[in-house]
Amino acid sequence: MRDKEELKALQEAATKKEKRAKTAKADNSTGSSTGKEKAERVARPNLLVQVLNGEILTRDFVVNNLTFIFFILLLLLLMVSKGYYGKQLTKDINDRQEELDAQTAEYIENKAKLEELTTRYRLKRVLEKRGLKESVNPVKVIRIKKQN
Repeated sequence: MRDKEELKALQEAATKKEKRAKTAKADNSTGSSTGKEKAERVARPNLLVQVLNGEILTRDFVVNNLTFIFFILLLLLLMVSKGYYGKQLTKDINDRQEELDAQTAEYIENKAKLEELTTRYRLKRVLEKRGLKESVNPVKVIRIKKQN
């Protein structure tokens, strides 16, 4: 019986608090405030001051959600590192592309030199110095048939 009375008293106190909070909200929204509320606002430091002096870390909300805050910080760290990794990959790809372009240009240059050196008239001049002449008759292919 006593527990029921205490429960009823607690419920009445809670409803009174709710009514006071609603009237305080209504007063704040209309712009009128009492001297006591102004004193409470002045006494309570703003969020920036709480962050700078470390009071924010002792709040119940922060303490209760500390694991979630660490998880969010981990995700932010991963996002920043992914950005740096992406920049590094892009730089590496560009460097490799420049090397490939240089190698391709060198290959084309060497191929052009080889074709120039092995042209028919150059080979003819070089071989004449050694005593070889260009054949006038076409090449004949000799084929041997295999017997089964």
